[in-house]
Amino acid sequence: MSEHELTRLIASADDAINREDFDTVMDFYAEDATLVVRPGLNVTGKTHIRQALVAIAEHFNHSLEVSQGEMVIIEGGDTALVLAKTTINASQRSDSPFVQERKATYVFRWQNGRWLCVVDNSYGTELLGQP
Repeated sequence: MSEHELTRLIASADDAINREDFDTVMDFYAEDATLVVRPGLNVTGKTHIRQALVAIAEHFNHSLEVSQGEMVIIEGGDTALVLAKTTINASQRSDSPFVQERKATYVFRWQNGRWLCVVDNSYGTELLGQP
């Protein structure tokens, strides 16, 4: 079975995030996309998402490394739900190591001949029960 196009697309987005190439990262998002920055804080629109990603990079002292493990991709019409094991590694400002595995949920929409992320939720179902 061949690798799904979204698997390669997400790997490319992760690479751009890791290199802090935020202009390239923005190409992966729909204009009306929403990013879950942390539980209780979402931002919508490419301008706000870019600002959030820059702030996240600064928070982690420009050492953020994001990667995906196992993925399940479910397509319905022009929409795809991606369930992924996401690993986040970084050295925080105090230089203490930070490693976290999350069960992320991403939603993509097929638009203008390509997949664009409309919901970027690396926290997945961890959001359930949050205030």
